Amino acid sequence: MSGAQGVGGGKPRRTPGSVLSGLAVAVGCVLFLGGFVWGAVLYKPYTVPTDSMTPTIGKGARVLAERVDGGDVRRGDVVVFRDQVWGDLPMVKRVIGVGGDRVECCDKQGRLRVNGKVLEEPYLRSGEQASASVFSTTVPKNRLFLMGDHRSDSLDSRVHLTDEAGGAVERGAVDARVDATAWPLGSWGTVGRPDAFKALPGGISQPGPLGPILIAVIVGAVLILAGAAHGPIARRRAGGGARRDQAAKGKVAASG
Repeated sequence: MSGAQGVGGGKPRRTPGSVLSGLAVAVGCVLFLGGFVWGAVLYKPYTVPTDSMTPTIGKGARVLAERVDGGDVRRGDVVVFRDQVWGDLPMVKRVIGVGGDRVECCDKQGRLRVNGKVLEEPYLRSGEQASASVFSTTVPKNRLFLMGDHRSDSLDSRVHLTDEAGGAVERGAVDARVDATAWPLGSWGTVGRPDAFKALPGGISQPGPLGPILIAVIVGAVLILAGAAHGPIARRRAGGGARRDQAAKGKVAASG
């Protein structure tokens, strides 16, 4: 009978290390799978088809967008929306104005004004002014005035200023709010909320739970790997100890 078995050939005794490794794997699975489920429920991936949001988001980039209600959208958010007037396809633009806002362009330095407040827009291409076209409009209630970050190559609310809604899109047309770029790998990063909109009524939105979700997935994966590695490491150590004992016995026998 092996010494690792209990009386009567029962199961091998569980050491504290094996108990901890099993616990680590169990907790790791909960975090890893839970993180993926959590992320799948709250987030949806989208591919940006044009370069109208560069340099913030490049053409062909894959983004992670949090599913939100249009009523939760704030100025400065980058949103995914669908509007029949715009082509009824998923589009990605930045919210510049909300219902009741007066959006104007441009001042002497080529900057936008919202309700008379000049907007500093660090996300624009270097040296590019806020808009090549001059305009002034009031956003209708429950609608959003949207613009791309690459202003000279973006078909946005400015193109639809003569429409009935003055180029503004209904809040209900918003499907999600972009929190991060996921692909290509070199462009991975979060999409922040610009400080320029903080002083306006309603302020800016808070980032979604993408950070905690990623932490849960990564910690879960580490725990699973660490727990799974305990068994092979313990067996290897036990085998090495057995070989050393055998070698010691051989030396004793030889010297006898």
